[in-house]
Amino acid sequence: MPSPRQLLSFLLPALLTLDASATIRYVDLNSPNPTPPYTNWPTAATNTQDAIDVANAGDQILVTNGVYNTGGRLVNGVSTTNRVAVTQAVTVQSVNGPAVTVIEGYQEPGTTNGPSAVRCVYLTSGAALIGFTITNGATTTGLYDSGGGLWLSDESIVSNCVVSGNSARYGGGGSFGGGFHETGKLVNCTITSNRANFYGGGAFQCKLAGCILVGNSAVTGGGSTGGTLTNCVLAGNSARNAGGGSYGERLYNCTIVGNSVTQTNPVPAGAGVLNATLAINCIVYFNGDSVGGNYWDAPMAYCCTTPANGGYGSLNNNITNAPLFVDLVNGDYHLQSNSPCINAGKNSYVSNSSDLDGSPRVVAGTVDIGAYEFQSANSVLSYAWAQQFGIPTDGSADFIDPDGDGMNNWQECIAGTDPTNSASVLKMFSSSTNAPGLRLSWQSVSGRTYFLERGTNLVTSPAFSLLKNNIAGQGGTTAYTDTTATNAGPYFYRVGVQ
Repeated sequence: MPSPRQLLSFLLPALLTLDASATIRYVDLNSPNPTPPYTNWPTAATNTQDAIDVANAGDQILVTNGVYNTGGRLVNGVSTTNRVAVTQAVTVQSVNGPAVTVIEGYQEPGTTNGPSAVRCVYLTSGAALIGFTITNGATTTGLYDSGGGLWLSDESIVSNCVVSGNSARYGGGGSFGGGFHETGKLVNCTITSNRANFYGGGAFQCKLAGCILVGNSAVTGGGSTGGTLTNCVLAGNSARNAGGGSYGERLYNCTIVGNSVTQTNPVPAGAGVLNATLAINCIVYFNGDSVGGNYWDAPMAYCCTTPANGGYGSLNNNITNAPLFVDLVNGDYHLQSNSPCINAGKNSYVSNSSDLDGSPRVVAGTVDIGAYEFQSANSVLSYAWAQQFGIPTDGSADFIDPDGDGMNNWQECIAGTDPTNSASVLKMFSSSTNAPGLRLSWQSVSGRTYFLERGTNLVTSPAFSLLKNNIAGQGGTTAYTDTTATNAGPYFYRVGVQ
Protein backbone atom coordinates (compact mmCIF):
# COMPACT_ATOMS: atom_id res chain seq x y z
CA MET A 1 0.00 0.00 0.00
CA PRO A 2 1.21 3.54 -0.71
CA SER A 3 2.38 5.84 2.03
CA PRO A 4 0.24 8.82 3.03
CA ARG A 5 2.86 11.13 1.55
CA GLN A 6 2.49 9.51 -1.86
CA LEU A 7 -1.23 10.07 -1.77
CA LEU A 8 -0.92 13.72 -0.74
CA SER A 9 0.54 14.73 -4.07
CA PHE A 10 -2.84 15.78 -5.52
CA LEU A 11 -3.35 18.48 -2.87
CA LEU A 12 -2.40 21.98 -3.93
CA PRO A 13 -2.03 24.98 -1.63
CA ALA A 14 -5.44 26.48 -0.96
CA LEU A 15 -6.34 29.09 -3.54
CA LEU A 16 -7.26 32.49 -2.18
CA THR A 17 -10.78 33.15 -3.40
CA LEU A 18 -11.63 36.31 -1.51
CA ASP A 19 -15.06 37.93 -1.50
CA ALA A 20 -14.62 41.66 -2.13
CA SER A 21 -17.74 42.44 -0.08
CA ALA A 22 -16.56 40.51 3.00
CA THR A 23 -14.43 41.83 5.83
CA ILE A 24 -11.07 40.06 5.84
CA ARG A 25 -9.45 39.33 9.19
CA TYR A 26 -5.92 38.08 9.59
CA VAL A 27 -4.14 35.55 11.80
CA ASP A 28 -0.37 35.29 12.26
CA LEU A 29 1.13 33.19 15.02
CA ASN A 30 4.00 35.70 15.27
CA SER A 31 1.99 38.92 14.94
CA PRO A 32 3.89 41.77 16.69
CA ASN A 33 0.81 43.84 17.56
CA PRO A 34 -2.40 41.79 17.71
CA THR A 35 -5.21 44.35 17.83
CA PRO A 36 -8.94 43.79 17.22
CA PRO A 37 -10.62 43.74 14.74
CA TYR A 38 -7.51 42.21 13.05
CA THR A 39 -8.17 43.70 9.61
CA ASN A 40 -4.54 43.85 8.40
CA TRP A 41 -1.35 41.85 8.80
CA PRO A 42 0.42 44.28 11.19
CA THR A 43 -2.46 43.90 13.69
CA ALA A 44 -3.23 40.23 12.98
CA ALA A 45 -4.50 37.96 15.74
CA THR A 46 -2.04 35.39 17.05
CA ASN A 47 -4.71 32.67 17.13
CA THR A 48 -7.62 31.87 14.90
CA GLN A 49 -10.20 31.89 17.70
CA ASP A 50 -9.67 35.57 18.44
CA ALA A 51 -10.37 36.47 14.81
CA ILE A 52 -13.50 34.28 14.72
CA ASP A 53 -14.85 35.86 17.88
CA VAL A 54 -14.90 39.37 16.38
CA ALA A 55 -16.09 38.26 12.92
CA ASN A 56 -19.52 38.53 11.40
CA ALA A 57 -21.27 35.99 9.18
CA GLY A 58 -19.77 36.07 5.70
CA ASP A 59 -16.34 37.33 6.81
CA GLN A 60 -13.13 35.67 5.66
CA ILE A 61 -10.25 34.83 7.95
CA LEU A 62 -6.80 34.35 6.48
CA VAL A 63 -4.28 32.32 8.47
CA THR A 64 -0.60 32.34 7.65
CA ASN A 65 1.98 29.62 8.30
CA GLY A 66 2.40 28.00 11.68
CA VAL A 67 1.37 25.24 14.08
CA TYR A 68 -1.66 26.45 15.99
CA ASN A 69 -1.85 24.33 19.14
CA THR A 70 -2.93 26.57 21.99
CA GLY A 71 -6.30 27.70 23.33
CA GLY A 72 -9.64 25.95 23.38
CA ARG A 73 -13.39 26.43 23.45
CA LEU A 74 -16.40 24.36 24.51
CA VAL A 75 -19.47 24.51 22.25
CA ASN A 76 -23.13 23.66 22.94
CA GLY A 77 -22.37 22.09 26.29
CA VAL A 78 -20.55 19.11 24.72
CA SER A 79 -17.69 18.04 26.95
CA THR A 80 -14.91 17.99 24.34
CA THR A 81 -12.82 21.14 24.03
CA ASN A 82 -12.17 22.44 20.50
CA ARG A 83 -8.84 23.99 19.56
CA VAL A 84 -10.71 26.15 17.04
CA ALA A 85 -14.47 26.63 17.29
CA VAL A 86 -15.80 28.22 14.11
CA THR A 87 -19.03 29.47 15.64
CA GLN A 88 -19.80 31.97 12.88
CA ALA A 89 -20.69 31.23 9.25
CA VAL A 90 -17.29 32.43 8.07
CA THR A 91 -14.56 31.06 5.81
CA VAL A 92 -11.29 30.20 7.55
CA GLN A 93 -8.56 29.77 4.95
CA SER A 94 -4.82 29.27 5.05
CA VAL A 95 -2.58 31.41 2.89
CA ASN A 96 -0.14 28.71 1.77
CA GLY A 97 -1.92 25.39 2.22
CA PRO A 98 -1.82 22.35 4.50
CA ALA A 99 1.89 21.64 4.26
CA VAL A 100 2.73 24.72 6.34
CA THR A 101 -0.48 25.54 8.23
CA VAL A 102 -1.46 23.16 11.04
CA ILE A 103 -4.25 23.06 13.61
CA GLU A 104 -3.24 20.59 16.31
CA GLY A 105 -5.44 19.16 19.04
CA TYR A 106 -4.38 17.15 22.07
CA GLN A 107 -4.44 13.44 22.84
CA GLU A 108 -3.98 12.02 26.30
CA PRO A 109 -0.70 10.10 26.51
CA GLY A 110 -1.23 6.39 26.19
CA THR A 111 -5.00 6.56 25.70
CA THR A 112 -5.59 9.39 23.17
CA ASN A 113 -9.23 9.94 24.24
CA GLY A 114 -10.16 11.21 27.69
CA PRO A 115 -11.28 14.23 29.75
CA SER A 116 -8.34 16.43 28.73
CA ALA A 117 -8.47 15.61 25.00
CA VAL A 118 -8.89 18.49 22.54
CA ARG A 119 -10.64 18.24 19.17
CA CYS A 120 -9.01 20.23 16.38
CA VAL A 121 -11.94 22.07 14.79
CA TYR A 122 -15.67 22.55 15.33
CA LEU A 123 -17.60 24.00 12.36
CA THR A 124 -21.02 25.61 12.73
CA SER A 125 -23.67 25.63 10.01
CA GLY A 126 -22.47 27.43 6.89
CA ALA A 127 -18.83 27.64 7.96
CA ALA A 128 -15.91 26.64 5.71
CA LEU A 129 -12.36 25.51 6.42
CA ILE A 130 -9.82 25.52 3.57
CA GLY A 131 -6.19 24.44 3.31
CA PHE A 132 -5.07 23.13 6.74
CA THR A 133 -3.51 20.05 8.24
CA ILE A 134 -5.80 18.82 11.02
CA THR A 135 -3.87 16.55 13.37
CA ASN A 136 -3.53 15.00 16.82
CA GLY A 137 -7.13 15.76 17.77
CA ALA A 138 -9.19 13.59 20.10
CA THR A 139 -12.40 13.66 22.14
CA THR A 140 -13.61 12.68 25.55
CA THR A 141 -15.16 9.23 25.87
CA GLY A 142 -18.74 10.53 26.01
CA LEU A 143 -21.31 8.86 23.78
CA TYR A 144 -21.79 11.89 21.53
CA ASP A 145 -18.21 13.13 21.45
CA SER A 146 -17.28 12.19 17.90
CA GLY A 147 -14.94 13.62 15.30
CA GLY A 148 -11.48 13.85 16.84
CA GLY A 149 -10.23 16.01 13.99
CA LEU A 150 -13.40 17.71 12.77
CA TRP A 151 -17.00 18.16 13.90
CA LEU A 152 -19.15 19.32 10.97
CA SER A 153 -22.57 20.92 11.28
CA ASP A 154 -25.25 21.43 8.61
CA GLU A 155 -23.94 22.87 5.33
CA SER A 156 -20.38 23.20 6.61
CA ILE A 157 -17.53 22.47 4.20
CA VAL A 158 -13.93 21.36 4.63
CA SER A 159 -11.76 21.45 1.51
CA ASN A 160 -8.12 20.94 0.52
CA CYS A 161 -7.23 19.73 4.00
CA VAL A 162 -5.12 16.88 5.35
CA VAL A 163 -6.84 15.15 8.26
CA SER A 164 -4.29 12.92 9.94
CA GLY A 165 -3.64 11.12 13.21
CA ASN A 166 -6.88 11.92 15.03
CA SER A 167 -8.96 9.70 17.34
CA ALA A 168 -12.58 9.49 18.56
CA ARG A 169 -15.38 7.14 19.52
CA TYR A 170 -17.05 7.74 16.12
CA GLY A 171 -15.34 9.37 13.15
CA GLY A 172 -11.71 9.53 14.15
CA GLY A 173 -10.89 12.02 11.43
CA GLY A 174 -14.21 13.77 10.89
CA SER A 175 -17.83 13.44 11.95
CA PHE A 176 -21.03 15.15 10.93
CA GLY A 177 -22.69 16.23 14.13
CA GLY A 178 -26.05 17.40 12.84
CA GLY A 179 -27.92 14.11 12.75
CA PHE A 180 -28.25 11.75 9.83
CA HIS A 181 -28.63 14.26 6.99
CA GLU A 182 -25.02 14.07 5.73
CA THR A 183 -24.90 17.76 4.90
CA GLY A 184 -21.41 18.30 6.30
CA LYS A 185 -18.98 17.87 3.40
CA LEU A 186 -15.28 17.21 2.90
CA VAL A 187 -13.93 18.06 -0.56
CA ASN A 188 -10.47 17.28 -1.99
CA CYS A 189 -9.13 16.16 1.37
CA THR A 190 -6.68 13.45 2.37
CA ILE A 191 -7.83 11.56 5.46
CA THR A 192 -5.09 9.35 6.80
CA SER A 193 -4.06 7.37 9.90
CA ASN A 194 -7.10 8.29 12.00
CA ARG A 195 -8.72 5.91 14.47
CA ALA A 196 -12.23 5.34 15.87
CA ASN A 197 -13.06 3.18 18.85
CA PHE A 198 -16.29 2.12 17.18
CA TYR A 199 -17.42 3.36 13.73
CA GLY A 200 -15.73 5.34 10.97
CA GLY A 201 -11.98 5.47 11.37
CA GLY A 202 -11.59 8.21 8.78
CA ALA A 203 -15.07 9.74 8.66
CA PHE A 204 -18.54 9.21 10.11
CA GLN A 205 -21.80 10.32 8.44
CA CYS A 206 -20.12 12.80 6.09
CA LYS A 207 -20.34 13.59 2.41
CA LEU A 208 -16.93 13.06 0.83
CA ALA A 209 -16.07 14.23 -2.69
CA GLY A 210 -12.67 13.80 -4.31
CA CYS A 211 -11.09 12.54 -1.09
CA ILE A 212 -8.38 9.96 -0.38
CA LEU A 213 -8.78 7.82 2.74
CA VAL A 214 -5.73 5.71 3.58
CA GLY A 215 -4.52 3.85 6.65
CA ASN A 216 -7.50 4.62 8.90
CA SER A 217 -8.84 2.07 11.39
CA ALA A 218 -11.95 1.32 13.46
CA VAL A 219 -13.89 -1.55 14.93
CA THR A 220 -16.33 -1.23 12.01
CA GLY A 221 -15.91 0.88 8.89
CA GLY A 222 -12.17 1.44 8.91
CA GLY A 223 -12.19 4.04 6.15
CA SER A 224 -15.64 5.60 6.44
CA THR A 225 -19.10 4.85 7.84
CA GLY A 226 -22.61 6.06 7.06
CA GLY A 227 -21.84 8.68 4.42
CA THR A 228 -21.99 9.38 0.70
CA LEU A 229 -18.71 9.13 -1.20
CA THR A 230 -18.06 10.36 -4.75
CA ASN A 231 -14.78 10.11 -6.69
CA CYS A 232 -12.92 8.85 -3.63
CA VAL A 233 -10.09 6.37 -3.07
CA LEU A 234 -10.20 4.11 0.01
CA ALA A 235 -6.94 2.18 0.32
CA GLY A 236 -5.21 0.32 3.11
CA ASN A 237 -7.86 0.97 5.76
CA SER A 238 -8.71 -1.71 8.31
CA ALA A 239 -11.49 -2.74 10.67
CA ARG A 240 -11.41 -5.18 13.53
CA ASN A 241 -14.89 -6.62 12.95
CA ALA A 242 -16.27 -5.63 9.54
CA GLY A 243 -16.20 -3.13 6.70
CA GLY A 244 -12.50 -2.58 6.27
CA GLY A 245 -12.94 0.18 3.69
CA SER A 246 -16.57 1.30 3.91
CA TYR A 247 -19.61 0.47 6.03
CA GLY A 248 -23.23 1.41 5.34
CA GLU A 249 -22.65 4.02 2.63
CA ARG A 250 -23.61 5.24 -0.83
CA LEU A 251 -20.63 4.99 -3.16
CA TYR A 252 -20.27 6.56 -6.60
CA ASN A 253 -17.16 6.27 -8.80
CA CYS A 254 -14.96 5.20 -5.92
CA THR A 255 -11.85 3.02 -5.96
CA ILE A 256 -11.74 0.70 -2.94
CA VAL A 257 -8.54 -1.34 -2.84
CA GLY A 258 -6.34 -3.14 -0.33
CA ASN A 259 -8.58 -2.76 2.73
CA SER A 260 -8.82 -5.49 5.35
CA VAL A 261 -10.64 -6.93 8.34
CA THR A 262 -8.65 -8.49 11.16
CA GLN A 263 -11.33 -10.43 13.07
CA THR A 264 -11.41 -14.21 12.76
CA ASN A 265 -15.08 -14.92 13.53
CA PRO A 266 -16.64 -17.01 10.77
CA VAL A 267 -19.09 -14.34 9.61
CA PRO A 268 -19.16 -12.24 6.42
CA ALA A 269 -16.99 -9.21 7.02
CA GLY A 270 -16.68 -7.25 3.78
CA ALA A 271 -13.03 -6.26 3.74
CA GLY A 272 -13.75 -3.68 1.05
CA VAL A 273 -17.43 -2.77 1.45
CA LEU A 274 -20.06 -3.95 3.93
CA ASN A 275 -23.78 -3.10 4.12
CA ALA A 276 -23.63 -0.48 1.38
CA THR A 277 -26.86 1.28 0.51
CA LEU A 278 -25.70 1.30 -3.10
CA ALA A 279 -22.42 1.16 -5.02
CA ILE A 280 -22.36 2.45 -8.61
CA ASN A 281 -19.40 2.82 -11.01
CA CYS A 282 -16.97 1.61 -8.34
CA ILE A 283 -13.85 -0.54 -8.35
CA VAL A 284 -13.95 -2.86 -5.33
CA TYR A 285 -10.97 -5.16 -5.84
CA PHE A 286 -7.93 -6.66 -4.12
CA ASN A 287 -9.51 -6.38 -0.67
CA GLY A 288 -9.23 -9.44 1.51
CA ASP A 289 -9.31 -11.13 4.87
CA SER A 290 -9.85 -14.60 6.24
CA VAL A 291 -13.66 -14.43 6.08
CA GLY A 292 -14.68 -11.36 4.07
CA GLY A 293 -13.42 -10.54 0.62
CA ASN A 294 -14.29 -7.54 -1.50
CA TYR A 295 -17.88 -7.01 -0.36
CA TRP A 296 -20.88 -8.33 1.49
CA ASP A 297 -24.51 -7.14 1.59
CA ALA A 298 -23.63 -4.47 -0.96
CA PRO A 299 -26.00 -3.86 -3.90
CA MET A 300 -23.74 -3.03 -6.83
CA ALA A 301 -24.25 -1.98 -10.44
CA TYR A 302 -21.68 -1.09 -13.08
CA CYS A 303 -18.89 -2.03 -10.70
CA CYS A 304 -15.62 -3.88 -11.17
CA THR A 305 -15.43 -6.50 -8.43
CA THR A 306 -15.24 -10.20 -7.76
CA PRO A 307 -17.02 -12.55 -7.26
CA ALA A 308 -19.77 -11.61 -9.68
CA ASN A 309 -22.64 -12.64 -7.40
CA GLY A 310 -21.02 -13.45 -4.09
CA GLY A 311 -22.50 -12.35 -0.79
CA TYR A 312 -25.83 -10.52 -0.89
CA GLY A 313 -27.44 -7.84 -2.99
CA SER A 314 -25.45 -7.86 -6.24
CA LEU A 315 -27.21 -6.03 -9.06
CA ASN A 316 -26.43 -5.90 -12.78
CA ASN A 317 -23.76 -4.94 -15.30
CA ASN A 318 -20.83 -5.65 -12.99
CA ILE A 319 -17.55 -6.93 -14.41
CA THR A 320 -15.09 -9.28 -12.74
CA ASN A 321 -12.03 -8.57 -14.89
CA ALA A 322 -9.05 -7.17 -12.97
CA PRO A 323 -9.14 -3.35 -13.25
CA LEU A 324 -5.54 -3.05 -14.52
CA PHE A 325 -4.16 -0.15 -12.52
CA VAL A 326 -1.04 1.70 -13.63
CA ASP A 327 0.85 0.61 -10.48
CA LEU A 328 -1.07 -1.34 -7.84
CA VAL A 329 1.97 -1.91 -5.62
CA ASN A 330 2.85 1.77 -5.34
CA GLY A 331 -0.71 3.02 -5.16
CA ASP A 332 -1.22 4.53 -8.60
CA TYR A 333 -4.87 3.65 -9.22
CA HIS A 334 -5.18 5.33 -12.61
CA LEU A 335 -6.34 2.97 -15.35
CA GLN A 336 -4.06 1.44 -17.93
CA SER A 337 -4.98 2.02 -21.57
CA ASN A 338 -6.46 -1.50 -21.85
CA SER A 339 -8.41 -1.47 -18.58
CA PRO A 340 -11.86 -3.07 -18.82
CA CYS A 341 -13.15 -0.24 -16.60
CA ILE A 342 -12.89 2.31 -19.43
CA ASN A 343 -16.33 3.38 -20.73
CA ALA A 344 -17.94 0.68 -18.57
CA GLY A 345 -19.91 2.82 -16.10
CA LYS A 346 -23.37 4.42 -16.12
CA ASN A 347 -23.62 8.14 -16.93
CA SER A 348 -26.92 8.74 -15.15
CA TYR A 349 -25.18 8.30 -11.77
CA VAL A 350 -22.49 10.91 -12.46
CA SER A 351 -22.90 14.09 -10.39
CA ASN A 352 -19.43 15.65 -10.70
CA SER A 353 -17.91 17.12 -13.86
CA SER A 354 -14.38 16.22 -12.71
CA ASP A 355 -12.67 13.06 -11.51
CA LEU A 356 -10.30 12.76 -8.54
CA ASP A 357 -7.52 14.47 -10.55
CA GLY A 358 -9.78 17.35 -11.51
CA SER A 359 -9.80 16.09 -15.12
CA PRO A 360 -13.03 15.69 -17.14
CA ARG A 361 -15.22 13.01 -15.57
CA VAL A 362 -16.70 11.65 -18.82
CA VAL A 363 -14.42 11.06 -21.81
CA ALA A 364 -15.42 9.22 -25.00
CA GLY A 365 -19.10 9.43 -24.14
CA THR A 366 -19.37 7.02 -21.20
CA VAL A 367 -18.03 7.32 -17.67
CA ASP A 368 -15.26 4.99 -16.53
CA ILE A 369 -15.52 2.82 -13.44
CA GLY A 370 -13.46 4.09 -10.51
CA ALA A 371 -12.22 7.41 -9.16
CA TYR A 372 -10.01 8.27 -12.14
CA GLU A 373 -11.17 8.81 -15.73
CA PHE A 374 -8.84 7.58 -18.48
CA GLN A 375 -8.24 10.73 -20.49
CA SER A 376 -7.29 9.39 -23.93
CA ALA A 377 -9.73 6.60 -24.75
CA ASN A 378 -9.64 5.64 -28.44
CA SER A 379 -12.96 3.81 -28.53
CA VAL A 380 -16.47 4.77 -27.48
CA LEU A 381 -17.25 1.15 -26.64
CA SER A 382 -17.24 -0.29 -23.14
CA TYR A 383 -13.78 -1.85 -23.06
CA ALA A 384 -15.05 -4.73 -20.92
CA TRP A 385 -17.79 -5.43 -23.47
CA ALA A 386 -15.44 -5.16 -26.45
CA GLN A 387 -12.84 -7.45 -24.86
CA GLN A 388 -15.54 -10.02 -24.17
CA PHE A 389 -16.14 -10.37 -27.91
CA GLY A 390 -12.58 -9.85 -29.12
CA ILE A 391 -13.36 -6.43 -30.61
CA PRO A 392 -10.40 -4.00 -30.81
CA THR A 393 -10.54 -0.91 -28.60
CA ASP A 394 -8.56 1.36 -30.93
CA GLY A 395 -11.76 2.79 -32.41
CA SER A 396 -11.48 0.97 -35.73
CA ALA A 397 -14.47 -1.30 -35.08
CA ASP A 398 -16.82 1.01 -33.19
CA PHE A 399 -19.29 1.57 -36.00
CA ILE A 400 -19.10 -1.57 -38.10
CA ASP A 401 -21.78 -4.29 -38.17
CA PRO A 402 -19.94 -7.64 -38.19
CA ASP A 403 -23.05 -9.84 -37.85
CA GLY A 404 -25.13 -7.90 -40.39
CA ASP A 405 -28.16 -7.42 -38.14
CA GLY A 406 -28.48 -3.69 -38.81
CA MET A 407 -26.89 -2.58 -35.53
CA ASN A 408 -23.24 -1.52 -35.36
CA ASN A 409 -20.94 -2.42 -32.49
CA TRP A 410 -21.63 0.81 -30.59
CA GLN A 411 -25.38 0.21 -30.77
CA GLU A 412 -24.99 -3.42 -29.73
CA CYS A 413 -22.81 -2.33 -26.82
CA ILE A 414 -25.49 0.08 -25.59
CA ALA A 415 -28.18 -2.56 -26.06
CA GLY A 416 -26.13 -5.32 -24.41
CA THR A 417 -26.64 -7.64 -27.37
CA ASP A 418 -24.15 -10.04 -29.01
CA PRO A 419 -22.33 -8.43 -31.98
CA THR A 420 -21.36 -11.84 -33.33
CA ASN A 421 -24.92 -13.21 -33.46
CA SER A 422 -27.42 -11.70 -35.89
CA ALA A 423 -30.31 -13.17 -33.89
CA SER A 424 -29.25 -11.12 -30.85
CA VAL A 425 -30.57 -7.65 -31.61
CA LEU A 426 -32.85 -5.03 -30.07
CA LYS A 427 -36.07 -5.25 -32.07
CA MET A 428 -39.81 -4.95 -31.50
CA PHE A 429 -42.24 -7.79 -32.15
CA SER A 430 -45.75 -7.43 -33.52
CA SER A 431 -48.25 -5.84 -31.17
CA SER A 432 -51.28 -7.71 -29.91
CA THR A 433 -54.61 -6.71 -28.40
CA ASN A 434 -54.58 -6.80 -24.62
CA ALA A 435 -57.77 -5.08 -23.47
CA PRO A 436 -58.01 -2.28 -22.71
CA GLY A 437 -55.12 -1.48 -25.07
CA LEU A 438 -52.19 -2.90 -27.02
CA ARG A 439 -49.43 -5.18 -25.77
CA LEU A 440 -45.98 -4.22 -27.05
CA SER A 441 -42.99 -6.54 -26.74
CA TRP A 442 -39.37 -6.53 -27.79
CA GLN A 443 -36.25 -8.64 -27.64
CA SER A 444 -34.44 -7.56 -24.50
CA VAL A 445 -31.55 -8.15 -22.13
CA SER A 446 -31.66 -8.50 -18.36
CA GLY A 447 -29.95 -5.59 -16.67
CA ARG A 448 -30.83 -3.00 -19.31
CA THR A 449 -33.48 -0.32 -18.74
CA TYR A 450 -35.75 0.65 -21.62
CA PHE A 451 -38.01 3.51 -22.66
CA LEU A 452 -40.99 3.30 -24.98
CA GLU A 453 -42.17 6.10 -27.29
CA ARG A 454 -45.41 6.45 -29.26
CA GLY A 455 -46.58 8.51 -32.19
CA THR A 456 -49.84 8.81 -34.10
CA ASN A 457 -48.68 10.90 -37.06
CA LEU A 458 -45.19 10.45 -38.47
CA VAL A 459 -45.44 13.67 -40.46
CA THR A 460 -45.60 15.89 -37.38
CA SER A 461 -42.50 17.01 -35.50
CA PRO A 462 -41.61 15.52 -33.17
CA ALA A 463 -43.19 12.33 -34.45
CA PHE A 464 -42.76 10.46 -31.16
CA SER A 465 -43.29 11.32 -27.51
CA LEU A 466 -42.40 9.39 -24.38
CA LEU A 467 -44.95 6.79 -23.36
CA LYS A 468 -43.06 5.02 -20.55
CA ASN A 469 -39.50 4.99 -19.21
CA ASN A 470 -37.57 3.02 -16.61
CA ILE A 471 -38.84 -0.30 -17.91
CA ALA A 472 -36.66 -3.03 -16.41
CA GLY A 473 -35.40 -5.44 -19.08
CA GLN A 474 -36.07 -9.15 -18.85
CA GLY A 475 -33.94 -11.90 -20.31
CA GLY A 476 -35.36 -12.69 -23.77
CA THR A 477 -38.52 -10.59 -24.03
CA THR A 478 -39.91 -7.55 -22.23
CA ALA A 479 -43.52 -6.44 -22.66
CA TYR A 480 -45.61 -3.36 -21.84
CA THR A 481 -49.33 -2.71 -22.34
CA ASP A 482 -50.37 0.69 -23.67
CA THR A 483 -53.73 1.01 -21.91
CA THR A 484 -54.43 4.35 -23.65
CA ALA A 485 -54.46 2.79 -27.13
CA THR A 486 -58.22 2.17 -27.13
CA ASN A 487 -59.33 3.47 -30.52
CA ALA A 488 -58.49 2.65 -34.12
CA GLY A 489 -55.24 4.60 -34.11
CA PRO A 490 -52.96 4.49 -35.98
CA TYR A 491 -50.21 4.01 -33.38
CA PHE A 492 -46.49 3.89 -34.03
CA TYR A 493 -44.02 2.69 -31.38
CA ARG A 494 -40.27 2.58 -30.87
CA VAL A 495 -38.10 1.33 -28.02
CA GLY A 496 -34.70 2.44 -26.79
CA VAL A 497 -32.15 1.83 -24.03
CA GLN A 498 -31.73 4.44 -21.28
